[in-house]
Amino acid sequence: MPAAVVMIIFVICLVIAIPVSISLGIASVLPGALDPSFTASATYVIRSMLGGLDSFPLLAVPMFVLSGIIMARGGISRKLFDIFAFFMGKRTAGMPCAVIVTCLFYGAISGSGPATVAAVGSMTIPILIEMGYDKTFSTAVVAVVGGLGVIIPPSIPFIMYGSASGASVSDLFIAGIIPGLLIGALLMIYAWLYCKKHGEDQEKKLVMVNELHSRGFLKVLKDSSLALLSPVIILGCIYSGIASPTEAAVISVFYALIISLFVYRSIKLKDIWGILVESIRTYTPILFILAASIAFSRVLTLMQVPQAVSDWILTHFTNPIVLLLVINIFLLIVGMVMDTTPAILILTPILLPIVTEIGMDPIHFGVMMVVNLAVGFVTPPIGVNLFVASSLSEIPLMKIAAKAMPMIIYFLFALVLITFIPAISLVLL
Repeated sequence: MPAAVVMIIFVICLVIAIPVSISLGIASVLPGALDPSFTASATYVIRSMLGGLDSFPLLAVPMFVLSGIIMARGGISRKLFDIFAFFMGKRTAGMPCAVIVTCLFYGAISGSGPATVAAVGSMTIPILIEMGYDKTFSTAVVAVVGGLGVIIPPSIPFIMYGSASGASVSDLFIAGIIPGLLIGALLMIYAWLYCKKHGEDQEKKLVMVNELHSRGFLKVLKDSSLALLSPVIILGCIYSGIASPTEAAVISVFYALIISLFVYRSIKLKDIWGILVESIRTYTPILFILAASIAFSRVLTLMQVPQAVSDWILTHFTNPIVLLLVINIFLLIVGMVMDTTPAILILTPILLPIVTEIGMDPIHFGVMMVVNLAVGFVTPPIGVNLFVASSLSEIPLMKIAAKAMPMIIYFLFALVLITFIPAISLVLL
């Protein structure tokens, strides 16, 4: 069966709303079912699915999912927001900027964009609205900044890319720090310009800021210190060599559990079962997509699709700048219509040989790829962050997307810098 037919069948399955994991399974099995001489029989596909999941680095994913849910239930996001609001609240756009920094820190705990939007947004959107900020603007800020949850380490998509490419997950985590901070800084600049143009209700804003200041710096710092230490402990264990990313993910689970149960006392022992059930429900769809994506990528490799696509692109686009622009546009389109996990697992074997042919570092490409797909979190029709933010604020998805468009432009500007200035990603390595 021609590779083009397999891809068309896969796209048709997606269009008629067959779940991604099942669509990938169908596309993986068809070549062997219709051509008995083809290496990838149904048995091979099943073995690939099970064998692909037998990976120590991938164990970090369910652990970070569980850790993020524990911290969301434990009110960690509110503790983080309070300390940043204490210092930034009185300044122009101080509160939206405090939300942005909170998302950066929470992303360094959960490793997930939608989890960051849900945990931070459920708490900060009502606060921003109460202080007089436009409801749609407040929701759009959280939706867009939540995308940084997959760029700031630890990042679940970086773990997926490391699994698909063989690149060091620890190096990917390090490489994501400056790009994440760069995008966060650009979004803070936009928030400042927006508030300068549209103004702020200083009276309402100062009510909350003064309440925080009345508690005193030491009291606010004491309440927030353990929350602030979360990403420091997680990333410190990885970068110091004490623990691998997977081991650090397990440490984050126990750390979140201990401070939520015994220090903040924001969850009780009886809540743990519900948290475990929620984490399983969150991770199980990812697990099936992951297994099917691994099998599909191996089938495509046997059909020599990566080599064919690589040869075609390198033949038609010889200029490295044009080639990278074409790949960026392609990834942006993919991010709009496909979830991050299958996109990374399917496209990495295809695109990585192309960029390495022009001398691009695999770590640099991994960062570029994840930043591209992070934009897909806030672009219809699959923008997961938009759906989460819409459910929190009850604002129509397209209205949030329209308000988010200027911030997406800032995001894309950062993407151009990250693509063509390798040092932004690689300087810390």
